[in-house]
Amino acid sequence: MSRPSRLQRQVLSLYRELLRAGRGKPGAEARVRAEFRQHASLPRSDVLRIEYLYRRGRRQLQLLRSGHATAMGTFVRPRGPDEEPGDATAPGTRLDDSGAAKNPCEGTGARETRSDGR
Repeated sequence: MSRPSRLQRQVLSLYRELLRAGRGKPGAEARVRAEFRQHASLPRSDVLRIEYLYRRGRRQLQLLRSGHATAMGTFVRPRGPDEEPGDATAPGTRLDDSGAAKNPCEGTGARETRSDGR
């Protein structure tokens, strides 16, 4: 097996640093592991995306190391009673009685404005 590249060493170092920084913060270690597992299947040739994710991870590390972060979580869109796990509707879209997607802005009293601003 060949030696790891510089970028591979940087990513592994970032992983260790993120795990260390998130040690005392609830949910941080699990989130770091999940994020790295999610992107583990990226091809090695996709250097632009890897570098982007590396920079994003560096920013998250700075936030974790600051004294302001006390825990780490994710935003998850809750499923409504009418939605199925494989439902492809957009976030915030509800289903009406017929099962068709309903715009969340309909019926709020919002009117369209004309192009001249009136």
